[in-house]
Amino acid sequence: MHYDYSPIAARGPLRFPNDAKVALILTFNLETWELTKDTEEAYYAGGPAILPDVLAGNVPDYPNYTWREYGQRVGIWRLFELFDQLGVQASCTINALTFERRNAMAQACLDRGWELLAHNFEQGELLTDFSGNPEKERDIISRAIEMYTKYVGRKPLGWLSSSLRGTLATAEILRENGFLFYCDIMNDDQPYLIDTAAGSIVSVPYSNEINDFTIITRRGHTTSEYRDILIEELDVLYEEGASSGRIMNVGIHPHVSGRAYRIRALREFIQHAKSLPGVWWPTREELAKWYLDNNQGHIPTS
Repeated sequence: MHYDYSPIAARGPLRFPNDAKVALILTFNLETWELTKDTEEAYYAGGPAILPDVLAGNVPDYPNYTWREYGQRVGIWRLFELFDQLGVQASCTINALTFERRNAMAQACLDRGWELLAHNFEQGELLTDFSGNPEKERDIISRAIEMYTKYVGRKPLGWLSSSLRGTLATAEILRENGFLFYCDIMNDDQPYLIDTAAGSIVSVPYSNEINDFTIITRRGHTTSEYRDILIEELDVLYEEGASSGRIMNVGIHPHVSGRAYRIRALREFIQHAKSLPGVWWPTREELAKWYLDNNQGHIPTS
């Protein structure tokens, strides 16, 4: 995998469809993890813990597990209702196991015509656990593709690794399997091409910064502060996008943003975004395909 260092000030302009200034992508993460793992080492049940003193993997950690499970049972439905009311779509990442164990979430997205992109097989199985073992990594990706295809009816075109823990081999393996875009590399406000031995793949950056888990859970911002951060990020990108289009991705976890006292933040942010005439609401697939057709002159090659 290779990409050039490219200062944004040295690039040609991106002109999004209809002269849009910002491509806004709202990402629901539909994740499924195991309650226990066959290990005595500490295991984070789906990510960093809300309670300290994380238990060994072979001991059920109900506080941390069920905190996240709230999002699957309650929070995601609150978010679906909000997005239906506002008439906007989400671009959803999904672990392959979610199709089997939490299928109602997946089906709700499919019923709405929303985008689903592959997000590993199981949330707690990181690709970096197998760095240097590309055959094991290929196996995980292949199993995720198989499950996705079974339930969606076609192969996935986009990928986000669990906890964004991809390896040096991930982009190439994805391209070998026909993937069009890859979201782990979070270093930009614009799409660009990543080169692999199997061909180029579009980087559509996710964000660990504009992300409810970071803003609310890690940093402790209030509901109103969360809303204000999202609005300010969009407003600055919107101004910059007048000369060259920008991407804004908002990472949304149902157990975080789906709480009753936080839903207002997304409602008021989306209402603000809808008031701006230069906001494009694409799926990642739409954005990646558009970029493949329109990237000439964007980033000079070395």
